Amino acid sequence: MTRPARVIVDLAALRHNLSRVRALAPRAKVLAILKADAYGHGIARAAQALSGADAFGVACLEEACEIQEARARRPVVLLEGPFSASELPQISRSGFEIVVHHASQLEMLEKTRLARPVRCWLKIDTGMHRLGFDPSAAASAWRRLGDCASVDKAPRLMTHLARASHAGDELTREQLRRFESAVRGMEGERSIANSAGILGWPDSHADWVRPGLMLYGASAVENGTGTDHGLRPVMRFTSTLISVRRLAAGEPVGYGASWRCPEPMSIGVVAAGYGDGFPRHANTGTPVIVRGCRTSIVGVASMDMLTVDLRPVPDAVVGDEVELWGGALPIEEVARHAGTIPYELLCGVQKRLTFVAHGEGEDAVSM
Repeated sequence: MTRPARVIVDLAALRHNLSRVRALAPRAKVLAILKADAYGHGIARAAQALSGADAFGVACLEEACEIQEARARRPVVLLEGPFSASELPQISRSGFEIVVHHASQLEMLEKTRLARPVRCWLKIDTGMHRLGFDPSAAASAWRRLGDCASVDKAPRLMTHLARASHAGDELTREQLRRFESAVRGMEGERSIANSAGILGWPDSHADWVRPGLMLYGASAVENGTGTDHGLRPVMRFTSTLISVRRLAAGEPVGYGASWRCPEPMSIGVVAAGYGDGFPRHANTGTPVIVRGCRTSIVGVASMDMLTVDLRPVPDAVVGDEVELWGGALPIEEVARHAGTIPYELLCGVQKRLTFVAHGEGEDAVSM
């Protein structure tokens, strides 16, 4: 029997969440973001399940090739563009699209002769200050791309929102104004909205939206959960109890003896830990669900095990299921207790877990 810690991926929920994107931004095309192994869900299976998207966004050439090998027949966009000129011939041969965000990439394209021109997206920095051309340099970059023999068609125009997760945020309003001013008079489809923009800023939807986190069922809006927006969690992280034992008042639990039993009580040990992707910095009190009943972890996480308070589940026995997030336990809530964000938890699940995909058969895949 394999170790019981597993990730259950609901592909029907993934497709449902894409339909929610379509409902919220009905006039926009969808660039579905599949970087970081589709936020931990498996890039090949996610690409196949999201065949209803218009294109896929990834961080690098290796991820683009994984999608191509999965026979997911949609355009693939490299969101950070080429890292060196040596990547351009393969990008060209494979028909991948690239984001151009820096003058060095413009120079690569101008100096490289390609058998097949590549489709480009021109990124403009309107306030995120991570990637993108300054608005004052956008027109020049757009003209150079338009004149470049290695570039196919007028580039699409894009920016990224820094604080769209905050309702009514003034920086977001200013970014929208800056983008509109920077691209005025330029030909090309526009793309602004990430998940938070899709959910909270209809004026940002433009021609293309770029959902990431919301596709996987979590909320990109501050203090919310995915279910608040009609989304369904795609990932459930579960395991089972492998030990149940009774301890006396005052007995310590776990490394460092940082937590002690306040009274005689039962403690359960779960076969999952930070070696599987559960955050070690999750505090005592972080919720879990045992046998359908809500309780919490106590002490600190070990590499392969967690200890949980079984007082709310007095009849718990070895073999009972434990849900660490997903389903009845929102990942957003676990992330808040751990002092992190849902993105990090999803991307942090480890390959040693057993992955089980539902929604297109019942195939289990060990990873």
